[in-house]
Amino acid sequence: MAQIIECVPNFSEGRNKDVINAITDDIRSVPGVTLMDVDPGEGTNRTVVTFIGDEKGVKEAAFKAIKKASELIDMSKHKGAHPRMGATDVCPFIPVSEVTMEDCVRIANEVGERVGKELDIPVYLYEAAATRPERANLADIRAGEYEALPQKMKDKAWRPDFGPMKFNPRSGATVIGAREFLVAYNLNLNTKDKAFATDIAFDLRERGRSKRQAGTSLIALNEEIVRYAKDNYPCGVCEFAGHAYKELESHYKDQHNTDLTELLAEFKQDPSDLTGKPVKVPGLFEKCKSIGWYIPAYGRAQISCNLTDYKVTPAHLVLEKARELAMKRGIIITGSEIVGLVPYRALVDAGRYYIRKQGKSTGIPRRDILEMAIMSMGLREVAPFETGRKVIGLPDAPGPLVSMTVADFVDEVSRDTPAPGGGSVAALSGAIGAALSSMVANLTYTKKGYEAVKDELEANAVRAQEIKDQLVANVDSDTKAFDGLMSCFGLPKDTPEQKEARNKAIQEASKKAALVPLETARLCLEAIGVCKVSAEKGNKNSITDAGTGALVSFAGLRAAVYNVRTNLGSIKDQAFKEDLAKQCDELVAKGRELADSVDKLVLAAVEP
Repeated sequence: MAQIIECVPNFSEGRNKDVINAITDDIRSVPGVTLMDVDPGEGTNRTVVTFIGDEKGVKEAAFKAIKKASELIDMSKHKGAHPRMGATDVCPFIPVSEVTMEDCVRIANEVGERVGKELDIPVYLYEAAATRPERANLADIRAGEYEALPQKMKDKAWRPDFGPMKFNPRSGATVIGAREFLVAYNLNLNTKDKAFATDIAFDLRERGRSKRQAGTSLIALNEEIVRYAKDNYPCGVCEFAGHAYKELESHYKDQHNTDLTELLAEFKQDPSDLTGKPVKVPGLFEKCKSIGWYIPAYGRAQISCNLTDYKVTPAHLVLEKARELAMKRGIIITGSEIVGLVPYRALVDAGRYYIRKQGKSTGIPRRDILEMAIMSMGLREVAPFETGRKVIGLPDAPGPLVSMTVADFVDEVSRDTPAPGGGSVAALSGAIGAALSSMVANLTYTKKGYEAVKDELEANAVRAQEIKDQLVANVDSDTKAFDGLMSCFGLPKDTPEQKEARNKAIQEASKKAALVPLETARLCLEAIGVCKVSAEKGNKNSITDAGTGALVSFAGLRAAVYNVRTNLGSIKDQAFKEDLAKQCDELVAKGRELADSVDKLVLAAVEP
């Protein structure tokens, strides 16, 4: 796999399209970089940009974007709902493929140093790139926002990691770092009151809130306790807490009609910890940062969440808990919004969660799973949600052959062209077989009398869907491999060097043309296997469907092996030929045995 680094800079401009376009045009201009998403927000006056590429390209694109933002955005005039401290407010680097977090930390340092030196902008490093613990959290660095920077620049504790220790009134300061994939997730409320959003956000976020009792802050309560202890117990607070707590408890009961032990327990504070410090009640979700705000463009309040590790805290679980908390306050969460990109796996997990809540099998097509997530989370309520644009890591789109109608595909096979041919049809046969296995398992999942095997059948349906998807992809892959081989025969052969290069290309293409149908044969064998499970465990009224699946899958296996063998004839690598021939024999033998066993099951069930 190629090296892929994701960069998600946030710019303090969400209304001026010319400025946004100028920044993104600079990103697009860098070779090796792909601009994935541009998400402007009018209410927040902020644009989240997502691009990916290799190290060289991502570093250059990030610097050019930060430079352009410093030229076009004047922070002294900026207003918006989202916390911010710079023209480029934050710029994280995220490892995606063939790159480590350590690599991204190094990249953050290199880009940060260049920004500080060449653009004269104070730069702070955060998350994995942080140079000290108190700077790991973005919210801590950004406390006070842009308006606090003049005073911060006078405090040695806030010396930037790179750049000058002086206030830059135009560009502010920039936070650069390395982190895991962050899901920016906003929940929509049926109210304009920001206070409701903020209140729920405090319950959700990891850092929680300060506990209050009957309108009196706990710090004031503690100060009173400590003062009483010092006045009455010169030996000190610790000894007082350990030996005379009962007397204080009695005093507090008489003076305040309050059970001190229960009160301190409620605040999760030990009686011996009477320090006068405010008590923080932790929130419900790890790796969750959240605030409340009002978005004029949407005419509603939102809870804005940053999920810094979606594997620890999935968006759909935050949403469900927020729905519970909102209902207790008379509020409804009407939908939600993903800003930027979301990992494919996160959305699949959400879809499966809601499918299970409905008591149904999750072994269904992935597009149905994604649609369930989008509908259940209300992701289209305030803005369009285009799966192809918003989901990163989405499996490849269907190829041209499988995108045809059935009639068009059959017509295409029937024409006087060698491809698509037997290899593509073999893959399609196996895909249909796996689909039939999934159908039988899903039909059985909610059927009475099959409760003991429903989990096994769901797992079988999920695997059948995976096999089906891989075989569907091979419909086009087989034709592509054949076309690649044919193109090699058209290479020039006028000189000895050209002949040698042509022969080498033909040999490599012939091997590839043999390996694709070999993979199809393996998958068809697996398809027969899942059909057998469906025949054995599934609804007996559908056993013939499982049997049909096994039959067409075995046909696909045999046809795929034909295509492997026809390509072996032109390959000169004898060891390669013998290995593939042996694998073909084994696949056919196993496939025949499995298919025969399914056939017997079906015949035994349907014969009078």
